[in-house]
Amino acid sequence: MATDGRGGRFTIGAVLARLQPEFPDITISKIRFLEAEGLIAPERTPSGYRTFSERDIDRLSYVLTAQRDRFWPLKVIREALDAMDRGLQPPEADAARPRPTVPETPGDPDVPAAASLVAQSPGGMRLTKAEIARTVGLPEDDVDALCTYHLLSPGKDGHFAASALPIATAAAALRGYGIEPRHLRAFRTAADRELGLLQQVLSPLRGRHEDRVAQVSAELLQQCIALHVALIKASLAER
Repeated sequence: MATDGRGGRFTIGAVLARLQPEFPDITISKIRFLEAEGLIAPERTPSGYRTFSERDIDRLSYVLTAQRDRFWPLKVIREALDAMDRGLQPPEADAARPRPTVPETPGDPDVPAAASLVAQSPGGMRLTKAEIARTVGLPEDDVDALCTYHLLSPGKDGHFAASALPIATAAAALRGYGIEPRHLRAFRTAADRELGLLQQVLSPLRGRHEDRVAQVSAELLQQCIALHVALIKASLAER
């Protein structure tokens, strides 16, 4: 098949020869018309000749099929192509009017499954400040700072519950990037606000459906994490 020698790009004559077996009525004029309508956008050589990629040919084939088999007008085809260009899934082949759909979003690997978040009893383990600092690799002064900013809270006996460990572990990891305990106050504030929302859902279950509290708590927590991760990722992508 004739190409223009530019690594898999095809001349308009080569495209015509390729499509005519399936679309006998296709002409060079029709291809130029569809280009003028904005349905295809082949590149141009410095001399002004059109060159088509495999994607251009597939797109042209889609347009011709939609016209021949589905009787879609150009406006409808243009809407379908625009939606597909934005990542939506192609409409059903037998649809009277294209309704591209958003593809199913795969689970974010950064969001844990709800099953792994079901509340687990920390047992009777109680930790001293020195034990937390030594376990996670933080100076004791930083543990004190985490208490100052209400990320950690010792019990009346001065010991910490096992739930303090993942908080201190995350703080230690962030410390490695120069993020100090004083910078983490916003996390405490946000967590308190989220807790208020979650309690509105969980309060009616307590006392009457205690068997569901742990699972519902885990599912709510998973969605809060998913929302937090999605917001941060979306903001980072815009930077």
